[in-house]
Amino acid sequence: MVFSELTFLYFFFPTVILLHFFAGPKLRNLIIFLTGILFYAWGEPFYVVIMLFSTLIDYTAGRLMAKYDDDNKKRKACLIVSICMNVGLLAVFKYSDFIFDSVNALTGLKLSNPVLLVNKALNGIAPFGLSEKRVDLPIGISFFTFQSMSYTIDLYLRNISVQKSFLNFSSYVSLFPQIVAGPIVRYEHVAGELEKRTVNLTKINSGIGMFIKGLAKKVILANNIGAVWTEIKAMDYGNISAATAWIGILAFTFQIYFDFSGYSDMAIGLGRMLGFEFPINFDHPYISKSVSEFWRRWHITLGSWFRSYVYIPLGGNRGGTLKTLRNLLIVWALTGLWHGASWNFVLWGLYFGLLIIIERIGFGKVLEKLPSGVRIVYTFLAAVFGWVLFDTDTLADAGRFIAAMFGGGGAAIDSFAKYTLVSNSVIFTLCILISGGLGDALIKHVTEKNKRFAAVAASVIKVGGLILCTSYLVGATYNPFLYFRF
Repeated sequence: MVFSELTFLYFFFPTVILLHFFAGPKLRNLIIFLTGILFYAWGEPFYVVIMLFSTLIDYTAGRLMAKYDDDNKKRKACLIVSICMNVGLLAVFKYSDFIFDSVNALTGLKLSNPVLLVNKALNGIAPFGLSEKRVDLPIGISFFTFQSMSYTIDLYLRNISVQKSFLNFSSYVSLFPQIVAGPIVRYEHVAGELEKRTVNLTKINSGIGMFIKGLAKKVILANNIGAVWTEIKAMDYGNISAATAWIGILAFTFQIYFDFSGYSDMAIGLGRMLGFEFPINFDHPYISKSVSEFWRRWHITLGSWFRSYVYIPLGGNRGGTLKTLRNLLIVWALTGLWHGASWNFVLWGLYFGLLIIIERIGFGKVLEKLPSGVRIVYTFLAAVFGWVLFDTDTLADAGRFIAAMFGGGGAAIDSFAKYTLVSNSVIFTLCILISGGLGDALIKHVTEKNKRFAAVAASVIKVGGLILCTSYLVGATYNPFLYFRF
């Protein structure tokens, strides 16, 4: 089933663009705010209240910080309330089940999640979960809480000025192009554009191109290669061949990249059409030559957020080697936990943290002496094994799958692996070439050679790409957005 938010973009966004383009400056943020609320409520009719609550608390905290500008204790109290509220929302809706499951598993107790008890006591009408067994996760809660927190933290640090208009601030939090799946747009990135922004046909044309580029990544590449992983993931890992296991995890490796980078491109394009310039979130991470470089190219805005608001406040690399290593492990454990409430995610974060530490304490210098191709293969394989932890359900599943990759399932290759590889050879080849930067390099080359031809070709590609993507979506039965669950 086609995801409802994507349907919203297709059918409602052209109208929003027109309204926004012809509206006066004073009405544009109102359009942004109302559209953002409608967009979020389209997929989460109950939890839009949570987003508005977070927005109100952080806006109020900001105004109080400005009011008590000379009283650092009161300013700090406002900051603490903001952080506790946002972290509290994450704790309740994202981590409460995980916390109680972990405590019960370690102690043998059978404690019940009090959030669900409240919901049950109120006969299911409390917006804490729509089932009696698990708390439902609001779409994109990790994204909008981190964005909103960046405002109050930067305001406390006096990096930005207070936003006095509730409409402007709520427009920032509810910017629907990226509210549910990033990139994480810090307030300082768009503060000026919230007050005054330029909207013209040049920006709209550029935004359309970026949107279609992201849509093609998602619909044509991520969905098709992702179907391979979905089929293999459902198999018994004890009976699959090594080749099947490798084909499956390589499929997921490309699926998650094109899914998330595709949505990020779509968000950047949509934002540009509205006069906003969101930060780039991906920069061809699979051609990185070290794990450290990989994380400077993958989910760039998340890495920047943790660096600014966790790593540097902890001391960064200023307290000596041991404290630097401690700070890195804390950041990477939190990075893993941010992605999901399970020990798989925590270990996934620590796995990358340890690799980065190993590179920092000496292996990085060894890497620099190796050929570029060897370094790229090393980094790519490190990412591949990380994705096993990331998308298997339990640590036991991850262990069985990695064992299968090395022949634990018996055969090295079987007929299923041969058929799957041959039938998906074209999509695998496209994924390898495009993730390696061939597409961008080709566009740059053509543009530099003949700008007039490039302009005509770009128009043809935009129209053709939109038609092709739409035709895929119309008949699609598999269209997940992986990062919506975070």
